[in-house]
Amino acid sequence: MPVQRSQLTMNVAADVKEIFNKMPDAFIPEKAAGVNATIQLHLTGEGGGDWMIDVANGQISVNEGQAPSPDMTLTMDAADYVALSRGEANPMSLFQAGKIRVQGNMVLALKFQEMFARK
Repeated sequence: MPVQRSQLTMNVAADVKEIFNKMPDAFIPEKAAGVNATIQLHLTGEGGGDWMIDVANGQISVNEGQAPSPDMTLTMDAADYVALSRGEANPMSLFQAGKIRVQGNMVLALKFQEMFARK
């Protein structure tokens, strides 16, 4: 029996929520040494939304919503973000294909991908 579109949407939305809920557990403080930044993730498409991630002093906080002045904003499709978070997609390939857009600190974007364990 084929999966209906509404089921896929619910799955992506549930996966996105789970990823952000588990993000503090996947955070690797040693990889964030010297990083004090606010990162905005803007996920588009079905299951998308806005999340802000504050990294400071080896700690992280993740909240739904928009940061007033983020140091970097990543914009991408929610389904691509789920695949990226699961290690099923390569961040450089997505970037080169125009599926990830970065505004702000590009060095922070490269560092961001290293700060989390992929499962």
